[in-house]
Amino acid sequence: MSLEAEIYEAAGKEFNIGSPKQLGVVLFEDLKIDEKPKKTKSGQYSTNEETLQKYADHPIVGKLLDYRQISKLKSTYVDSLPDLVNKRDDRIHTTYMQAVAATGRLSSQNPNLQNIPIRTERGRAVRKAFIPTDGDHIILAADYSQIELRIMAELSGDKGMLDAFEAGEDIHAATAARVFGVKPEDVSREMRSKAKVVNFGIIYGISAFGLSQRIGVPRHEAAELIENYFEQYPDVKAYMDKSIDGAREKGYVDTVMQRRRYLPDINSKNGTVRGFAERNAINAPIQGSAADMIKMAMIQIGKAMDDAGLKSKMILQVHDELVFDAVKEELEPLKEMVEKLMRNAMPSLNVPIKVDMDTGENWLEAH
Repeated sequence: MSLEAEIYEAAGKEFNIGSPKQLGVVLFEDLKIDEKPKKTKSGQYSTNEETLQKYADHPIVGKLLDYRQISKLKSTYVDSLPDLVNKRDDRIHTTYMQAVAATGRLSSQNPNLQNIPIRTERGRAVRKAFIPTDGDHIILAADYSQIELRIMAELSGDKGMLDAFEAGEDIHAATAARVFGVKPEDVSREMRSKAKVVNFGIIYGISAFGLSQRIGVPRHEAAELIENYFEQYPDVKAYMDKSIDGAREKGYVDTVMQRRRYLPDINSKNGTVRGFAERNAINAPIQGSAADMIKMAMIQIGKAMDDAGLKSKMILQVHDELVFDAVKEELEPLKEMVEKLMRNAMPSLNVPIKVDMDTGENWLEAH
């Protein structure tokens, strides 16, 4: 039985699954999965993903979430990517834009290869479609490991965080041990998972409410986690306050390489608008420095490959990852070159830079 048929059977009738209005009626009037359902401004029942996730344990909702995920993957990638194959060389070519993302990162369009999902098994499967030129080539992927956290450690100068990176520790496990007050060997998978959300959330100025929503704990517990985090990494908090104060004074923040991001709303009287600018004041130097770093690495690697006369090609940049269509005979010198140049792309940094590398017969295998 198809997923569509299973949804109709669970609903007791056929309806337009893609219609939020019809879906809302089925869920909240026919099946009555909630006595007091949330409504939108137009008076319709809310059926967005965030709302449906609250009812994920209900059989029909689980099927609906699966249906939406598959439909999106099918329409966005499975159906559209074949149409974008260039007839001259049977390859897909994305276009990189340098001046779209405010952070300074490259953005990809037609198709947007940076949006190919990686968090779900179905989404990751799309990467299997990206293969090397032929049997003499192999896909090589090189990825900066936790680069934004390393840059935050560098910018803040926090000793606890720098020491963890210097020692080659798992930063999320190290944070979990500190925040939850346990020995490193006693950190559970759940503790590490929560610490990971806190680590990355702090960069984006996450609130106690936002954290509570992300990790499924009461707001007071989330607030306690954030408070414990700043107690363990006091210089991170000092960096955040300094960034905001500096932006208020100058009207901008800058990256390690002195590239500026202007924040005209940093002194706005509107609290919401000002809050957004304050979060950018914290995050922009971190994300912007990571963007500068991988661009510098790309320039240096491209030149080194040309100078060495390599036939391998650098074919993709996705966030903190570079992907190569590597000639197998050139693989070892290419790997050595890429790792060295990525690690030293921004030599002024004191924090250790780690690059994860892997190869495969397709992009998924290499990631």
